[in-house]
Amino acid sequence: MGDLSARVPPHDRGLLIIAIFKLSKAVFFVAIAAGAMHFIHHDLGQALDRLVTILNLDTENRFVSLVLGKADLVTHHRIRQFSMLSVGYAFLCLVEGYGLIRKRVWAEYFTLWLSTAFVPWELWELLRHPQWWRLAVPLVNLMIVAYLVWLLRRKRQRGAV
Repeated sequence: MGDLSARVPPHDRGLLIIAIFKLSKAVFFVAIAAGAMHFIHHDLGQALDRLVTILNLDTENRFVSLVLGKADLVTHHRIRQFSMLSVGYAFLCLVEGYGLIRKRVWAEYFTLWLSTAFVPWELWELLRHPQWWRLAVPLVNLMIVAYLVWLLRRKRQRGAV
């Protein structure tokens, strides 16, 4: 019968890292959706006021005052929409991560397609509001795209795809 580990190819470390990253994003966005849904029947502005007080933030700070001012404009309907979009994105990340963990070629193509699809929007956001941390998102996606293109080309040359 033979050793089972001899028949199962080792997992590609790059794909495993991407899979863990995608599964982590899925958990993160489910948590975001659950947190947002908490505010459906609560006053978001009041909760933010309490948070600002607890964290001892300066209410005169431009960012803090902007967030506090915009909080009252957020409707319950918008919170539901945001939560549903977060759950939908989490589902996509879950599908990507699961497929990559299971070593499915369709998941490699799916992840390549989704990662590529988000790059223009991420770059647009970076150009609209340039900040160093916003640069990280398209860079990570571009690294994932480059790796998957390289991997899929290598597989095609070997006749594995």
